[in-house]
Amino acid sequence: MLSNLPLFLSGLSVGVILFQTTIIAPTVFGGLGPVRSGPLLRKVFPKFFILLSILGLLNTLASVVSDMNTQAYIGIATFALATLAYGLIPMTNKSRDESNEKSFKRLHNASVLITVTMLFVNLASVVI
Repeated sequence: MLSNLPLFLSGLSVGVILFQTTIIAPTVFGGLGPVRSGPLLRKVFPKFFILLSILGLLNTLASVVSDMNTQAYIGIATFALATLAYGLIPMTNKSRDESNEKSFKRLHNASVLITVTMLFVNLASVVI
């Protein structure tokens, strides 16, 4: 039973990422507009990356206990990438607040790339 936990956690990570990026963020942004959605999304995205960090850490621990080395690397990658994305948030917000669109776009694109990477890494573990 415990041997299924790492795969479940990868699947859960995939679901969280898809739900956040295809349902929550677009709905909030579209429903509230760019000015009013900002404060809400600034509260949601840190929690999103913290949740993914926790799932990655749990995945790593469960994989080690289950002797699933490849899956442990997926957990480590998820933890590291989510933590990195979380660390980009203050710089991204500052760039937006200071109307530094070049910096904002670069940081936002980095965050998107990190999130897509987490999605594909976890999706690969569930599909393979």
